[in-house]
Amino acid sequence: MSETTDTYPLAQSVTRAEPGDDTISLTYGDRLLRRRRLTSDAGTVFLADLPETRGLDEGDAFLLETGARVAIRAAAEGLLEITGDLPRLAWHIGNRHTPCEIGAASLRILEDHVLEAMLRQLGATVAHVTAPFRPEGGAYGHGRTMGHDHGHHHH
Repeated sequence: MSETTDTYPLAQSVTRAEPGDDTISLTYGDRLLRRRRLTSDAGTVFLADLPETRGLDEGDAFLLETGARVAIRAAAEGLLEITGDLPRLAWHIGNRHTPCEIGAASLRILEDHVLEAMLRQLGATVAHVTAPFRPEGGAYGHGRTMGHDHGHHHH
């Protein structure tokens, strides 16, 4: 079956809309997309066909051509929950350009055995948890950073 607009409702834009008419739970990796066939939590199949690849956040919603809004939720996935000297540990995580969710008492990153070993060596306590992953956005805007463009040129 081909992915055409005759087969599935089409979503060509995303807006901030919470709650939506339906929801879709996506992992952090799945929340980076341009064109993909998706199935909502209620079973509605639709085709996301966005103008460009973008990172989606909780609270965003696909706008379907039918007028329905499908709100995006962060799906539970395998994470490392890190406690210890958080400023120091956050520096080491950031130095590796690793997406990180920052809480008052812990940091969370996607499961990664190499980073886990490094963090333990640095004295961190690391626990495996399953939870939605909501990392901090990029320094030069919201969401994921797709490059180094931050509105000015280096001379």
